[in-house]
Amino acid sequence: IGAFPDLAKKGIRLRKFGQDIIKALGGKKVHPAFAVPGGVMNSLAREDRDSLLAGFEEAHETAGVGLDFIKGWVEKNLEEVRRFATYPSNYAGLMDGKGCPNMYEGKFRVVDPEGRVLAEFDPSRYLDFIAEHVEPWSYLKFPFFKPQGYPEGCYRVGPLGRVNAADGMSTPRADQAMRAYRSLAQDGLEGSTLMYHYTRMIELLNCLERAEALLRDPKICGKDIRITADPSREEGVGVIEAPRGTLIHHYQVDSYGAILKANLIVATGHNNIAMNRSVEAVAKEYIHKGDVREGFLNRVEGAIRCYDPCLSCSTHALGQMPLLVQMVDQDQRLVRELKRD
Repeated sequence: IGAFPDLAKKGIRLRKFGQDIIKALGGKKVHPAFAVPGGVMNSLAREDRDSLLAGFEEAHETAGVGLDFIKGWVEKNLEEVRRFATYPSNYAGLMDGKGCPNMYEGKFRVVDPEGRVLAEFDPSRYLDFIAEHVEPWSYLKFPFFKPQGYPEGCYRVGPLGRVNAADGMSTPRADQAMRAYRSLAQDGLEGSTLMYHYTRMIELLNCLERAEALLRDPKICGKDIRITADPSREEGVGVIEAPRGTLIHHYQVDSYGAILKANLIVATGHNNIAMNRSVEAVAKEYIHKGDVREGFLNRVEGAIRCYDPCLSCSTHALGQMPLLVQMVDQDQRLVRELKRD
């Protein structure tokens, strides 16, 4: 923010534009009540639609500046990107019939590090392909691609997962940006955790193009917004793509719709193995024979933030993120402790 104040201001205004869209639909910018079983709660007012459409010129301009900035940074820092928390993994996300990422529907695709499709299935069958491992030192489960086992079945979701698993993007400018990314990311850079930032900007452009197209559809202000009915099935699986990755919600209900059983796999869970691998890669670079290089805690934070996990660190508060790193020997005896409040 200090080094690039104008860019920071543009980013804040773009974030405000996104919040304006949320408020126009859900009534408030944070945690709106909008989506409900059978549809949505509120229709979009025409004056709100017109106001939002007026903001796209600036939004597209800012997205272009941001995309050029991160692309330029990657080009200038190729060795850093190539070295920092880079490792091969699978990638996954919802894809439409053309192989483009889709936020709300499609098949769940898993590809290997070279982009070869390992599986593509209806999300309701997720239990046939995804299992969860439990480690004694973590409250968070470790989902993995079942045919490969744990931990070899590590896969990444979110912007990096979706873009690396896709054949293309569903809008023209985002698709062009993806081609430029693919050209730059070849030779192993697609496995760099830092490329989450680049792919996040490609998806931002894609979402802006999609949002503008939806708002220009006359039906967007329609009043037919919800179907009400008694539950038609006792069990259902819903899968969508949130900004940080795939959300799987699996519910069983009674005849009144009351939930009897629920199973959720959220984005941070999908990425759990990958996040740990990223931290491990940083540790191997910065710790040698008990000596810790300067900047280690910052680099750990940098690796975690790439995934935008829904942990306390995802608040993105200005300043430093509290961290506690403990080094133990092979007998699990504490050797050294690094702490940052």
